[in-house]
Amino acid sequence: MVLKVFFPSCCSSAESGILIGRWISEQNSAVILAVVHFPFIPVQVKQYLSELQRVTKVNVSVLGSWNNSKQEKEESLSEFLEDLGTIFSHEPWIQISKEGDSKFWSCSTLQKRSNKHREEEIILVYYDQRKVMLSCLHPPLDTAASTAQEAEDASRLSAIFDTVAKSKVLFMTDKYDDGPIKLTHWQSDGVEASIIVELMKQASVPVCMLLTFLLSLISGACKSRMLKFWPLSFLWSKLSTCEQLAHRLQHLQVISSNKKAQNQTQLMRKANIFVSLLIDVALGILLMSWLYRKNRIGHLADTLIPVADHVAEELQDLLQWLMGAPAGLKMNRALDQVLGRFFLYHIHLWISYIHLMSPFIEMILWYVGLSACLGLTVALCILSDIVALLTFHIYCFYVYGARLYCLKIYGLSSLWRLFRGKKWNVLRQRVDSCSYDLDQLFIGTLLFTILLFLLPTTALYYLVFTLLRLLVVIVQGLIHLLVDLVDSLPLYSIILRLCRSYRLAAGVKFRVLEQQDGKPLRLLMQINPLSYGSVVQTYRLPTYSCYPKDSWTSLCKKLFLGELIYPWKHKGEKQD
Repeated sequence: MVLKVFFPSCCSSAESGILIGRWISEQNSAVILAVVHFPFIPVQVKQYLSELQRVTKVNVSVLGSWNNSKQEKEESLSEFLEDLGTIFSHEPWIQISKEGDSKFWSCSTLQKRSNKHREEEIILVYYDQRKVMLSCLHPPLDTAASTAQEAEDASRLSAIFDTVAKSKVLFMTDKYDDGPIKLTHWQSDGVEASIIVELMKQASVPVCMLLTFLLSLISGACKSRMLKFWPLSFLWSKLSTCEQLAHRLQHLQVISSNKKAQNQTQLMRKANIFVSLLIDVALGILLMSWLYRKNRIGHLADTLIPVADHVAEELQDLLQWLMGAPAGLKMNRALDQVLGRFFLYHIHLWISYIHLMSPFIEMILWYVGLSACLGLTVALCILSDIVALLTFHIYCFYVYGARLYCLKIYGLSSLWRLFRGKKWNVLRQRVDSCSYDLDQLFIGTLLFTILLFLLPTTALYYLVFTLLRLLVVIVQGLIHLLVDLVDSLPLYSIILRLCRSYRLAAGVKFRVLEQQDGKPLRLLMQINPLSYGSVVQTYRLPTYSCYPKDSWTSLCKKLFLGELIYPWKHKGEKQD
């Protein structure tokens, strides 16, 4: 069986000593973590390793010796390093030596029972200790398509990555520490740290405590009984602005929580939420500064009323066209006039309402613009609600036409079952046979004829107002798609993938450094980062969409039967 020795590249220039690391017997592999230099006392080394095992829960032991002699022959040092195998009982005893200034290394194993050197079937793998420790190895996303061999390789790699990651305490000692043991590892020249990061950690504690207190007050106010009464509870559940504020409130509670992240996934989720909130608020402040510069709020208010009047005039012209002979179609004149005048009256009421509110629109927009400081997503949700309010008359027209059309469709289907001697069984939810007398058939025939000849007029009004309603829903849908994009996009993970791709590892690749007969095969292990699509798929944040996810078949069925298409999220529907 091939012996694999994972050697940290930072230790290639270390002085001679002993190798400490973990032996993985299932893989016949040795993961070298550090080199202990001379002089040392074996008892102190054993005590240090036992303490390290207790803290890290990693079976760290002395695996062999390391000889970095710059002279060509130092037989006494080589024999001394070989004799250390009798003090530190580990089998096989790995002996790695650097041959002077040569680029070739020798690696052999000593079996104590046979007392023989073995120099064949050894692979020496170099790895970047810092990158392996900081990286997080991700399993394959498509576990169903991955083969058993790929799953086994992933488990082997995870054992190596976990060994280095759990040995973080070992890397906290450097050459400046006054201790009996001197080590060489990736931080042996000094522990890597940042003063700015440490200051931010200290400053974040009181900020998180204050934020937690404020959020508890806001949560208590949101859960008060006053908001559970009908008008306020209805508005809170239907307005997308309230939904977005509640969603962001949950995000603030997550990042201000004193509970420490248990694993890498929770840590990345907190970081993604924090960066998403930060960028959202920054974009909102930029939007607010743009709105209040050069009196753009006043220009927007002056433009809004003429646009609303123009839309109302276009609807009046459309109704006048429908009340005539649209596209040369022969309509039922009496029903056509009734429906046309009914909708024209609603447009008249809407125009009166808009002109009544016109003196206050600029002030309303001024205060609404201040909400952009809460984030760009909040401003977009307010824009969606404003679009819904400004097109409320179109929604009313759609509801009237859909209800009337749905009533006729269900009436015609029920009367069609009457002609075939069938009826709908409400209790069993099925169609059963039924016998009707002559009077029932006669009345059913009259009603079927009336509904059938009135259907084209109703269907035309329903078709026109449904198209208008779908246009409004598409506009609101595009706004909410942008909101969902900002809410769910894992920006921190994407930035991490862009700047430090090794932190998000999908696997490893090996590059051959040296291959020569009689010498161990030397490989360089490099980290394969996750693709950007896998990063988004793995760390995508959950969102609360205001639009239910209907299939195209379900949507077409609803449109054909005249069922209402509600743009609101039903209670309890959480969409990831």
